[in-house]
Amino acid sequence: MTVSLDLVHASDSRERLARCRRALTRVGHFLWQMARNPLTAIGGGIILLLLIVALFAPWIAPYPPLIQDLNNALVPPSAQHWFGTDEFGRDIFSRLVWGARITLYIVLLVSVTVGPLGLLLGVTAGYFGGKVDSVLMRVTDIFISFPSLVLALAFVAALGPGLEHVVIAITLTAWPPIARLARAEALSLRQADFVSAVRLQGASSLRILWKHIVPLCLPSVIIRITMNMAGIILTAAGLGFLGLGAQPPDPEWGAMIASGRTYMLECWWVVTVPGLAILVNSLAFNFLGDGLRDILDPRSE
Repeated sequence: MTVSLDLVHASDSRERLARCRRALTRVGHFLWQMARNPLTAIGGGIILLLLIVALFAPWIAPYPPLIQDLNNALVPPSAQHWFGTDEFGRDIFSRLVWGARITLYIVLLVSVTVGPLGLLLGVTAGYFGGKVDSVLMRVTDIFISFPSLVLALAFVAALGPGLEHVVIAITLTAWPPIARLARAEALSLRQADFVSAVRLQGASSLRILWKHIVPLCLPSVIIRITMNMAGIILTAAGLGFLGLGAQPPDPEWGAMIASGRTYMLECWWVVTVPGLAILVNSLAFNFLGDGLRDILDPRSE
């Protein structure tokens, strides 16, 4: 009996080890495919750097981001202040580092909420069709008919300034494209032979959606969300610039541009540095999205 149990445990261990090896092989192959595209590798490297900066901000930033030093106001870039100081003498590099946390906070929260919402509404409309499709798509068309920034401004104006309200506003404006994409994928899959076979076996609609339709729609949705992250960064920066996002003295990049625009002609670094941070990170997410599309979408080959 003991020998049999030992054999079972050994078999389980070998199976787990084999699964781990297969998973590592798939991850390695995925990273190798990303590295083949220089722009994708650059985008992924910039995003990885952004994550590291946000995670280790207390150790990377040389100065506190909120402490004012009026004696060093509007100091140009130097060895002491790499990116200069703002109108209150705060180190811009330190504020940029801490602002990475706010940017990632908005991007991650919006992505986590908008993905499931758009996917759920899209696959439901595409699979069931009929009145369900008509109602959901008319609601989607209403949201799409307004520019996303204008609609986000309306929601934030109604909810009030603040990071949480910015996340809610961007989520409410970013889900329609994902829903339409998921609907298109579900429309092409609901009449597929394997779905018909599963339906004939007695599977419920909920099981078909969860086990078969949603997994096949996920790659396209992930690609779309990754490419939407650049728009999320720009929208959040626009709301911060207008004073509707993070409130002073929080070091949000859009708010940094807004507070420094009065001095931009004499002190170019006050608005140029956070503007470049927004530009570079937006491009990085676009590059990464293009690479994920090439890897995850076989139709792009």
